[in-house]
Amino acid sequence: MKGTILAALYFFILILIIMGIFPVQGSANSNQIRLMGQSIYVPVYSHIYHGDREKEINLTATLSIRNTNLDKNIMLHTIDYFDSNGKLLKKYLETPIVLKKFSTIRYVIKAKDKSGGSGAKFIVRWKSKGLSNAPLIEAIMISTQSGQGISFVSRGQAIHE
Repeated sequence: MKGTILAALYFFILILIIMGIFPVQGSANSNQIRLMGQSIYVPVYSHIYHGDREKEINLTATLSIRNTNLDKNIMLHTIDYFDSNGKLLKKYLETPIVLKKFSTIRYVIKAKDKSGGSGAKFIVRWKSKGLSNAPLIEAIMISTQSGQGISFVSRGQAIHE
């Protein structure tokens, strides 16, 4: 009987964890890691495919970089755009720029620009003076054609170079 109760309690706690009642690593309630800089890889899609014939749908892509610090500026050192084969297509910064506290900057790849391909990507390098929250970096892709729309988001991921 005691074993059955413990098994049921264990199962109940497991369900609560799965449902998100108890925060785990990476949740919005967990402690924020503070850093002095990172290189972030952001997947971008200039087009995607649909149907058996792999028909292309061109997408407008917006790179959004949000400073999540309420009281600290960060420096953006590199915003580079690469194609599916890793070829550098465009350097968006010639010199570092300041992203002021709690502000956002964006860069747009037009739908007619298919040069990046379905495996395009940005590399964003940022730094700060002292420990800082990492910026939230996302790519938002959208298309509306023939009365239909598609949109999705890809979030940047820190990489080691």
